[in-house]
Amino acid sequence: MQTFYFFQHPEQQYTCIQNQPNIHTEQQFIWIDCTREDVVNRVEAWQKEILELSQIHLNEYHIRDILNLEHPCAFDAMDEYDLLIFRKLITPDDQINVGSTFEQHESVFGLTSSPVSFVMTSQVLISIHEKGNHAFESYLNRIMAMLTKSLDEQNKPRKLPSTPLDLSLRLLNSMVDGYLDLRKPLTRRVEFWQQELLQGNRRFSKWHQLFQEMMVFQQIENLCEEQIDALQEVRDEIVENYSHLKGKKKADKQDLILVRVDDLVSHVERIQKYTTRLSSAIQAAIDLHFSAIANQTNENMRILAIITAVFAPLTLLTGVYGMNFEFIPGLKNQSGFWIVLSAMLICTIALLVYFYRRHLVGRGERSVIDMLAQQHKNQHVNLLWFLDYEPIKQTMKEVEKITKLK
Repeated sequence: MQTFYFFQHPEQQYTCIQNQPNIHTEQQFIWIDCTREDVVNRVEAWQKEILELSQIHLNEYHIRDILNLEHPCAFDAMDEYDLLIFRKLITPDDQINVGSTFEQHESVFGLTSSPVSFVMTSQVLISIHEKGNHAFESYLNRIMAMLTKSLDEQNKPRKLPSTPLDLSLRLLNSMVDGYLDLRKPLTRRVEFWQQELLQGNRRFSKWHQLFQEMMVFQQIENLCEEQIDALQEVRDEIVENYSHLKGKKKADKQDLILVRVDDLVSHVERIQKYTTRLSSAIQAAIDLHFSAIANQTNENMRILAIITAVFAPLTLLTGVYGMNFEFIPGLKNQSGFWIVLSAMLICTIALLVYFYRRHLVGRGERSVIDMLAQQHKNQHVNLLWFLDYEPIKQTMKEVEKITKLK
């Protein structure tokens, strides 16, 4: 547990920070930063320490909520303090031990989140988070670097927060900004599933893993909804009771704080919309997968139908001449076999030509263009189709000229 004291500079109008109380200047607020290890298994001792430092007596039910690893995002306003529980998605930058010995995080479809609690008054901010939280540790490292500087140099790199609400919003903003780093790995996962679904060399069988991926996107969307609802409640509290949060002597403008809250909500909405787009991309790939399967099935059925149509007349001829009658025309004829065989061959060639003319056989460039342009309007059978060929047309014209000369 670490304690930081924010106070106003003795001569300038900006905020400074120390790790010990400064009795010579006006103190603005205290930040008490705790990890879950400081609270778990020593709740009573931790309560006494908080009471000595901040004079805040935490509600018993709120302590249970703080200790609950699976508590959803929530905001509760009381007369003495306000409690905000914000669930943070554990990103690759975090070093949080999700399988610690004293507590166990629940991983839902590969998604793990960690609660971060803020107890706010106009003079005190108490934060409880997991050890290894990248956003908190980055901000703490910056605070530690400022403590080594003089009071005149502390405000040069960036202005320090002047209220507990301002500090909590900055910490939340750093946590939410870390979500943007998830866009690249999520996009790569979507591209992987698109390639797996749209490949045609083997059958797709990873439906269970794909279902888990879809549920991960759904869990992220649900988490963003919870975060947005909690932040909206914080915004309502700022609008209705801002004096309770900023204190009597603070001159911070309410509009500036509302802009920061709205900006934080917009960041969460960006993550939610991006996740929704990725989920839609996977669903579109699934639809294309089934459309490709249906198209392949239709192609196979088309080929089978053509084979059946070609062999149906042949089966009829062989069935007729295979009947056990004593007298069949041409049965005693020496060339009857060759006549029937020629008839079967002519019938097969005629059917293939007919199917080709109807664009049922072959998928050449001309056939596709004709189908798209709907140029094959004549659906009747043309027995003299060979007369449409250009060499035959030229020959017919020459014959007509010779006939006229005669």
